[in-house]
Amino acid sequence: MNTAGAPEPHPTAVYAERMERARQQMEAEGIDVLLLSLGLDLPYITGYHAMPLERLTMLVVPRDGEARLVIPRMEAARVVPQPGVFQVHPWGEMENPVEIVAGLAKAAGPAEAVAMGDQTWARFLIELLPLLPNARYSRADVVTSMRMTKDAAEIAALRAAGAAVDRIAAQLQAGEIPLIGRTEAAVSADLSERIIAEGHQVVNFAIVAAGPNAASPHHSASERVIGRDEILLCDFGGTMNGYCSDITRCVYLGTPPAEIAEAYAVLHEAQHAAAIAGTVGTPCEEVDRTARRIITAAGYGDYFFHRTGHGIGLEGHEDPYIVEGNSLPLAAGHAYSVEPGIYMEGKWGMRLEDILVATADGPLPMNVVNHDLVSIDV
Repeated sequence: MNTAGAPEPHPTAVYAERMERARQQMEAEGIDVLLLSLGLDLPYITGYHAMPLERLTMLVVPRDGEARLVIPRMEAARVVPQPGVFQVHPWGEMENPVEIVAGLAKAAGPAEAVAMGDQTWARFLIELLPLLPNARYSRADVVTSMRMTKDAAEIAALRAAGAAVDRIAAQLQAGEIPLIGRTEAAVSADLSERIIAEGHQVVNFAIVAAGPNAASPHHSASERVIGRDEILLCDFGGTMNGYCSDITRCVYLGTPPAEIAEAYAVLHEAQHAAAIAGTVGTPCEEVDRTARRIITAAGYGDYFFHRTGHGIGLEGHEDPYIVEGNSLPLAAGHAYSVEPGIYMEGKWGMRLEDILVATADGPLPMNVVNHDLVSIDV
């Protein structure tokens, strides 16, 4: 692997097909050259994961002409060759790699419409601007749109990662993970160890939030000791063979009072309704509205203040986003979370999250473990 959690490279034919699709999209959008540096668009189309160095790595893809991977000479040995997809163009310490990129961009045509990877460091873009003075820049949505639609192998990877964290959530609900008397940080570390033990190469996060801390959606696990008679929110996931998992389940340490039981029933209903609403052709924002309508009707609208979901794949958060204002229709292969929440500041919070993939037969869940608010005493 090139980096922790990165999958082994695909056969060359996979990258050749992706490169061809990218060029077709460039043609349709009138893009002259595509420039990809850091981020996961680059390995998606080449198999190579660039290290976040101060030395420039950049794939130059002319609409008409050979793609070249401009890379520090000292890193070139890490590239797995993909003949017919791109050529490696190593640069030495005494060369200016930005000038090399500009030259390659102009070699195959006018380079007036440039699509730039959105994780390119600003220093390199600033240096490139005067070298391509007639260029108009846009985000490299060419590859972003391709990555949104997962193929069968990608969906299988997401299912495997989802099943792994399901098993951990089931252990949590079964009382197999000690909670009472331990700190949030200790439980977070425990979840992290289990994520690795279940086959992930990387832990992306392990949120553990007890009682009032659960009202902070991205709470950092602290030295607070978990006690009885409070809700515990656990949101965790990692990267397994290149693809991400993400799940949230809550448990109650004791018997939940009516206030929490009633709110969780609303949350459960909203999450389920939004999950089944994600049919092919449904706008992303309508999935968000489905969850929000139920929560608002129950009087908790002001306490659900984030989007309903995000895309997932090579990255934990990527397109498509399940949020008001995103009218993009779901397409077969779109993978995304559905995770409404209700947060009462200073008191408690709760969230329920699954990953789903839109298919022609309806939404396909990557997580199926119990959705109830399980009461435990451990």
